[in-house]
Amino acid sequence: MSDPTFAEFVSHAPGYWPAESMDRWDDYPWQLKNRINTLGELESHLRLTDIERAGVLLAGSKLAMSITPHFFNLIDPEDPDCPIRRQVIPRLEEGWAAPEEMADPCGEDSHMPVPGLVHRYPDRVLFLVTDRCASYCRYCTRSRVVSGVGEQHLETQWEAAFRYLENTPQVRDVLLSGGDPLLFSDSRLEKILTRLRSIPHIEFVRIGSRIPIFLPQRITPALCEMLRKFHPLFISIHTNHPKELTTEVRDALGRLADAGIPLGNQSVLLRGVNDSVEVQRALLHKLLRCRVKPYYLYQCDLIHGSSHLRTHVSEGLEIMDRLRGHTTGYAVPQFVVDGPGGGGKIPLNPEYVLEHRDRKTLLRNYEGRTFEYPEPSMIPPEVAQSLLEKTTCCP
Repeated sequence: MSDPTFAEFVSHAPGYWPAESMDRWDDYPWQLKNRINTLGELESHLRLTDIERAGVLLAGSKLAMSITPHFFNLIDPEDPDCPIRRQVIPRLEEGWAAPEEMADPCGEDSHMPVPGLVHRYPDRVLFLVTDRCASYCRYCTRSRVVSGVGEQHLETQWEAAFRYLENTPQVRDVLLSGGDPLLFSDSRLEKILTRLRSIPHIEFVRIGSRIPIFLPQRITPALCEMLRKFHPLFISIHTNHPKELTTEVRDALGRLADAGIPLGNQSVLLRGVNDSVEVQRALLHKLLRCRVKPYYLYQCDLIHGSSHLRTHVSEGLEIMDRLRGHTTGYAVPQFVVDGPGGGGKIPLNPEYVLEHRDRKTLLRNYEGRTFEYPEPSMIPPEVAQSLLEKTTCCP
């Protein structure tokens, strides 16, 4: 815990970039234009390991590499195991698919009534509106379609998707994802939200985005003013390590919160990134200070080339066991795994219910102490009759 970024918010102005970059650093188009996309650009800023260099050479056929200057600046150049580095710089291991891994681990393609719209749960849909992100996470669940270099391409049939939503009244919740919807211009995003809001049975809309983390400069006052017109609107961000929560990110999240947008965080449990209770606790506490509710902690999906980043389920359960009761409940996310092949989110919890007995349930608390909780008793007939007589005899 000696690293100050675990507890404190730190500004990440230009470090690897020349001093003149300071004038444009807060301009999000400049950030996008100056992303690191090639091996040459990467090596001009950072000394790579042989495993990383091989990974970058392989990345062009699986999932493109792209890293915003803001996020790249968080990398520790002296640490080949830097948790930021492991998330965005390709590695050789990505080129090997373990036997259990899948191109579409969540089974989204088989639940598309129209291209780009995933309808697995009864009352909600996932609307894949773009295949591009500001930066690409090396464990991306949708690496089969995201970034434009894989074998499969995202096809979103916009009008067919809107017609499906209009004609499916059980849908009350729409999640915009991709790719990252906040890469769209304000005007384009506003048109999508306006169209969704014109459908009476859609009660609220969610946006899944890592833009506030990768590109906090994009969260402008103008964007927030536009978004606040579409309440109830929720945004789920994606943060995995406390170092990602810089002052710029904190301020961007504050602008969204001030616009009345509830914020939740979804993390992925990753080996060498956040697979310890100390890192998780520091992350969760910083999120609350940024007015973000920790929402989900995901077991990493079985995506091709992810085995070097995946942890054992038991490790996640141990982390949850050491969080529950040891910090505020607001800071504790729900640990879930997406059922491989399309089973949806399955909650994973430590064993707190030890045994169901006749009329009692045996429980344990966070300290390991056991307690018996009695099941509800029925009022005895003679007691009920006595109480009834007392009420009927009173004036």
